[in-house]
Amino acid sequence: MQGPAARAVAMRAGPGESGAMIDRLEMFVALARERHFGRAAAACGVTQPTLSSAIRALEDQLGVQLVWRGSRFLGLTPEGERVLDWARRITGDARALKDEMRARRSGLAGALTLGVIPTALPWIARLTGPFAARHPGVQVRILSATSAEILAGLDDHAFDAGVTYLDNEPLPRVEAVDLYAERYRLLVAGEAPARVGWADLGRWPLCLLTEDMQNRRIVNQHLAAAGVAVGAQVESNSVLALIAHVRTGRFASVVPEALAEALAGGGLASVPIDAPAVSHRVGLVASQRGTHTPAVAALIDTARRIAPAGGAAPAG
Repeated sequence: MQGPAARAVAMRAGPGESGAMIDRLEMFVALARERHFGRAAAACGVTQPTLSSAIRALEDQLGVQLVWRGSRFLGLTPEGERVLDWARRITGDARALKDEMRARRSGLAGALTLGVIPTALPWIARLTGPFAARHPGVQVRILSATSAEILAGLDDHAFDAGVTYLDNEPLPRVEAVDLYAERYRLLVAGEAPARVGWADLGRWPLCLLTEDMQNRRIVNQHLAAAGVAVGAQVESNSVLALIAHVRTGRFASVVPEALAEALAGGGLASVPIDAPAVSHRVGLVASQRGTHTPAVAALIDTARRIAPAGGAAPAG
């Protein structure tokens, strides 16, 4: 993937008109993502005046105003929103082309940024471990993100791919590979029953993820279906913070099985929740497009190899 410094050098070197337009589109995508001229310029490795000039040159080239301007960034015009869709596709295709030609010359290399829901982080090495072993020239960057942030990141190229829920909320315009079923455990400190049902969870003060997390929305659904008043005395967007509260002995939490397995022992008890037993599918997602970058294509191939049933399918 062409980095910010390379883009800046390309602009200073005076690329052809089509190359200059792709550079401007890259800056426009960055501005739409950052919603701030200074941050967008820093993300692109250029000065703010350079970025502002590039956006104005793009507007002149297309003959429309793309950005509402005041003393600061005020948003995109309707024409700007439409151009943004095209810009994401064009810049994505340009990066895929460059990466494929580089891979043909010298093998798969570069960087791959993966957005992962927090509850899948204990599992993720089962995907990235085999991928890294097969492709040692690729640097893998794993970032914790909500399911909504992952979808937005795929759109604006902040993420090359993501690992998120497949079956609970809509997934527009993505290609998906089913990886595993997320099942749930009650996590408590000290003595614990052998098994519990969702209706039993009202007996404990709960600490849960915040409601911007899809895992929390899933837990809320199952608690409500069991007739348990939905609520948490402590909320956090950090799984580590939840575990710290469970260790005090005052709170319990509902966590995915993979996380419970990683935390087994050390005074914590992992109790199956099986009345009813429920699960939700988690998988790899990437933008639905005809051609992926070589690194994303290789990651999808790895996911298919380890997937329970294999195969990629459209979602949403």
